[in-house]
Amino acid sequence: MATGTGLVAIPAAEKVGSEGYVIGIDMTPGMLHQARIKIAAAKLQNIELIEADVEYFNFSESSFDVVFCCEAIVLVPDILAILKKWYRFLKPGGFVAFTCPPETAFMASLQQRICARVLGVSLPHILEPLGTPEKCRNLLNQAGFRDIEIKIEPSGRYRPLRDNRLSEIAININFKGNPLLSKLSQEQLNQLQVEYKAEIEKLATEQGIWEDTTKLFVRARK
Repeated sequence: MATGTGLVAIPAAEKVGSEGYVIGIDMTPGMLHQARIKIAAAKLQNIELIEADVEYFNFSESSFDVVFCCEAIVLVPDILAILKKWYRFLKPGGFVAFTCPPETAFMASLQQRICARVLGVSLPHILEPLGTPEKCRNLLNQAGFRDIEIKIEPSGRYRPLRDNRLSEIAININFKGNPLLSKLSQEQLNQLQVEYKAEIEKLATEQGIWEDTTKLFVRARK
């Protein structure tokens, strides 16, 4: 699900070989185009790519042995609903596996503090719903899954201060169309960005700015 350029789908197709079949779904034509180039280069015949939104695309019940989602589950507006859908897609004994960052990664806590200070409101961050092992476990249990395994892989990197990805706060705060932000004036939004950039600059060292990229690796069985 949300297969992108085939980071997981292509190795999966290579792994199952002629005995299996892989379907990758993504709503981004550009990424699917890159995936198709890779598939052609690998001469794979057991993989199909579908351009669609994973939220609304359906399969018959008990269609798959495995459902994978790499990094993209946090972008789904209703995570519990998508987990329940994937549960229906799986055959009995099948499993779901996904990765997601903890709620402390990618400057999330700093972004929330800036929002609280500048705007006087607590704005949810896209990493919150699955931001801890306990939250992942709770949502999977609600969706019906069992035998839940969660592993934490710490990681991080230094980014240069000029890296635009460090200075943009809106993508993480407003990706799901937060109704609170829609009520803010442009002046308030600009002030939010100014304050955030100022805080980012305080974190700069000779090596750059440390960015936590820790990931949770989650697996659960139907």
